[in-house]
Amino acid sequence: MKNFLWIRIAAFGACLVPFGQLLYNGYQGDLGANPIETITRFTGSWTLIILLVTLGVSPLRRISGWNELIKLRRMLGLFAFFYALLHFSTFLVLDHFFDFDRIAKDILKRPYVTVGFTGFVLMIPLAITSTAKMIRRLGKRWQQLHRLVYVVAIAGVIHFYWLVKADIRRPVQYGAVLAVLLGYRLVKFLLPSGVPRLFGRETSLKTTTE
Repeated sequence: MKNFLWIRIAAFGACLVPFGQLLYNGYQGDLGANPIETITRFTGSWTLIILLVTLGVSPLRRISGWNELIKLRRMLGLFAFFYALLHFSTFLVLDHFFDFDRIAKDILKRPYVTVGFTGFVLMIPLAITSTAKMIRRLGKRWQQLHRLVYVVAIAGVIHFYWLVKADIRRPVQYGAVLAVLLGYRLVKFLLPSGVPRLFGRETSLKTTTE
């Protein structure tokens, strides 16, 4: 238990490293020729990376048998939202400077902005309901609500893919990782307990969506 506490502290620190790097580069004036684009790409990339790590917690827990890992998932999810909030704030403040008419036009007319904004909006209820109190209050509905994380991850990959246009290697890599993580969940649903359910047979095994 004490060792796991240090793992949580290390994971918390690791999630803060990109933010510290961004602040340091900004202080040093080392954000490239287009600082706004650099910040946008940086925060967007780390949103996806941490989101994928969050989705990887459950498979890793089942494969390793280390159930304590599940305690990292909520913290990682909140860090993913933190970077998503920085990403959107860059778009809102630095890129558009609170020009809401222009923002609305971009959301409606640019598909990559539309899907990215949709993903961000879907993350908000997930972040709000991540407290222990909300988990108890929502009960089974909490798990159903948090399945939206799959939609968020897919939206994030599509947003990145449509944004880059030319060099699609990184969004394709993220998409491949996401496909593996979602494929794992599909297999877990179908086998072994999912198959009897498909044929209408009862089973004593219980499944949970993670």
